[in-house]
Amino acid sequence: MRILGIDPGSRRTGIGVVDSVGHKVIHVHHRVVATADQDFPSRLKDIFEGVAEVIAEFAPTEAAVESVFLSHNPSSALKLGQARGAAICAAVAARMQVFEYAPTEIKKAVVGSGRADKAQVQHMVTLLLGLQKAPDSDPADALAAAIAHAHHRQTGERVGLPTRWRRR
Repeated sequence: MRILGIDPGSRRTGIGVVDSVGHKVIHVHHRVVATADQDFPSRLKDIFEGVAEVIAEFAPTEAAVESVFLSHNPSSALKLGQARGAAICAAVAARMQVFEYAPTEIKKAVVGSGRADKAQVQHMVTLLLGLQKAPDSDPADALAAAIAHAHHRQTGERVGLPTRWRRR
């Protein structure tokens, strides 16, 4: 199973791709889609195309994305939601199933604590995937989402639950 992880952002969207083979999670690719300093609709187009490009190149079958969280700044929350929508649309356009996870669920699955900071997530992603150096925080968060989904799927398969057993 090849899984695409997405950490949406209006300026930097992290993307990570992993293979889930048995109980192992193997690093395939990670990158950042950095949008140019341009109007917001053009940045959304860049996100859509960047995610679509990774999907075309690596052919993942499922996607894991962070769910929306509340922000103190409504404008920032709206922009994040729109960036997230552009990334999700790229996955759905490629006929992929998209699974959503709260940031605390992802951190708990990867680090063991839902309150872990970015440095802890980067460190654990590096260890779990056997990387030579830690990825930047955005692709590390995307890889963490993919790892969390792989672990979630493996647990569901072990206990005999269907793929879509959790809420979406």
